[in-house]
Amino acid sequence: MSMIVKTSPASRWSGLVKTIGPGVMYAGAAIGVSHLVQSTRAGAGYGFALVWAVVLVHVLKYPFFEFGHRYTAATGESLLVGYRRVGRWALIVYLVVALGLSIPTAAVLTIVTAGMASQMFPVDLTPMIWGVILLAGCVVVLASGGYPLLDRLMKLLMVFLVVCTVVAVVVAVGHGRVAQVPEFEPPAVWDVAGIAFLVALMGWMPTPVDASAWPSLWMQERAKQTAHTPTLRQALFDFNLGYGASLVMAVLFLSLGALVMYGTGQAFVDRAPDAFAARFVGMYTTALGSWSRPVVVAAAFITMFSTTVTVLDGYPRVLAAGCQLAWPGATKLGRAPYWIVLAIMIVGALLIYRFLTSHMRILIDATTTLAFLSAPLFAFLNCRAVAVGGVPKEAAPPKWLTVLSWAGVVFLTGFCVVFLIVRFGG
Repeated sequence: MSMIVKTSPASRWSGLVKTIGPGVMYAGAAIGVSHLVQSTRAGAGYGFALVWAVVLVHVLKYPFFEFGHRYTAATGESLLVGYRRVGRWALIVYLVVALGLSIPTAAVLTIVTAGMASQMFPVDLTPMIWGVILLAGCVVVLASGGYPLLDRLMKLLMVFLVVCTVVAVVVAVGHGRVAQVPEFEPPAVWDVAGIAFLVALMGWMPTPVDASAWPSLWMQERAKQTAHTPTLRQALFDFNLGYGASLVMAVLFLSLGALVMYGTGQAFVDRAPDAFAARFVGMYTTALGSWSRPVVVAAAFITMFSTTVTVLDGYPRVLAAGCQLAWPGATKLGRAPYWIVLAIMIVGALLIYRFLTSHMRILIDATTTLAFLSAPLFAFLNCRAVAVGGVPKEAAPPKWLTVLSWAGVVFLTGFCVVFLIVRFGG
């Protein structure tokens, strides 16, 4: 059934307010490691030289995330149903790859969030204990309030995060760039190391493409919560709000890295999360002043906690719903698949945390690279789902968006090939 409806002028504002939510949650999932760690690393290592990469990847990935909102607004179905319409094989491939990405993703988020928690709260705990506490806190949030609580929490956290980050950037601009060490030489972008970092940067920027299915399920939950069926225009406004916030925040974090760290001879190192967080916060407070520590720490912790709790809902929700579509008998299990996937993610994350904590940067780069290498597959599936998934003609993507989507598929595929040749071609 199509979700496209007509609304009177008097009800448009009310309807828009009731619609906004899934896009904000998407922003919460996006603004995490890709922004706090990778964007800041880009600024710290390359100055403003990689702003183009952040903007370009947002533009080229835009259609694939937009299609998730568009498909659900137009059909009333989740994007997973669109995958099934492409073929049962497409849905199963999506589920297998998404499950494979979910565990290292949860591990990376836990590691970085635990490090920021150690700076946020004056309690002397080991990184492992911080990880357990944070994951337990996420489970409590998901179990106690479900989607409605998560929706309200994300809106509050996102407002606070934006304010803190903007304050930090304004102050950094006022101070100007920090002094560079005399022997500093700008690194090359197009050598092996530079291309490898570009892939790691764009892998999770703004999020892995497999996350494009999450908002379609959140849209259905939001409609149940508010008893409002959004128009296509309202749904796309919600999406563009979240996606635009992701782009702006990515540029802001890159700017912070460029203004505070570039050319200083200091860089992020392959350490345990508490040491990484201390270095991260120390660099900012040294450049901006000790007064800025609460702002920097709060922004960093809120960034990572909001991402972690959203991702721990997104993967279980989409994998549980996908299993029920692929194997209808699973519907008899109710919410059990959701909690089973969540348990697998948490156990897997803690195991990785236990053995790979001291290699945080390597783990982050490996996970984001895998996400980038899988992006062409999910991009192609999204294009096919919108094309063959029963989207009404009046809700079909405009021609420019279709052209942009296939340009994105070509770019992602081509860059993956270039990376593999450079990395393994000798």
